[in-house]
Amino acid sequence: MKRSTFLQDHLLGIEHLSVNDIELILETAESFVEISTRDIKKVPALKGKTVVNLFFEDSTRTRSSFEIAAKRLSADLINFNAPSSSLTKGESLKDTVLTLEAMNPHIIVLRHPSSGAAKYLTTFARSSIVNAGDGFHEHPTQALLDALTIKQKFKTLRGLKISIVGDILHSRVARSNILLHQKLGNKISLIGPPSLVPVEFEEMGTKIYYDIREGIKGSDIVMMLRVQKERGARNYFPSIREYRKFFEINRDIFSYAKNSAILMHPGPLNRDVEIETSLADSDKSVILQQVTNGIAVRMAVLYLLKGEIDEDVD
Repeated sequence: MKRSTFLQDHLLGIEHLSVNDIELILETAESFVEISTRDIKKVPALKGKTVVNLFFEDSTRTRSSFEIAAKRLSADLINFNAPSSSLTKGESLKDTVLTLEAMNPHIIVLRHPSSGAAKYLTTFARSSIVNAGDGFHEHPTQALLDALTIKQKFKTLRGLKISIVGDILHSRVARSNILLHQKLGNKISLIGPPSLVPVEFEEMGTKIYYDIREGIKGSDIVMMLRVQKERGARNYFPSIREYRKFFEINRDIFSYAKNSAILMHPGPLNRDVEIETSLADSDKSVILQQVTNGIAVRMAVLYLLKGEIDEDVD
């Protein structure tokens, strides 16, 4: 496996990647999927390199998978805990990052509630910056792991119909997936209440539906999104009961998609709000496979940024 400089030292979003870039990341990730099945799940690709997990928002899947990814590549890892840091004393994001950079890390993985925070770091940081989610903007590694999961199921990433259902307005996952599948030429449908799927999204080249059955009809992939209560999504519809009535997916509604369709969710899942439990746990669901693939994709990104070529990775 040959390391590439295609990322130009950072991964800020799908917006900045070409189709060749996306394919290279996924091809590299497929190699790391195999490594994660070994008894000894380590390669020395990042030996001697330091990765900082700099998370300003709660996270289970993304933070844990970046941590596991760095460790499986033999990197040294620093997990930064914002609530117990000098940020509580008034220190700015810039001064926090400059302090960490004085320890000479190679990669900083940033999750931040402000859109554009990852790009802002690149204006002064020497380290490579990986965007692990910035505000309403993007979550590129989530879209990449979703793409890897789709490729494993369908053996292709082209000629597909993807339906994204739920809180599109607040979702950086939706934005990254829209950008990725537009680059690949796939059809994208957005489904949800008018307050959470405003018509402006049509400017991104998608089709909007306010009826879930109509929206997912003939879909290959149904991607459900979480109702983001922490971003005020509850203020955009009358009640959770009302939301469930019109936008929760169950087996009957899922039957409107193709027989071969798969069900996805980036997590965390609100069971029996976004997806009926029996469907979430069925063989149509690839939610746990997404989690597994998250480690491989994040290994690939870290490796392509700073990894050393090693025969064990091939």
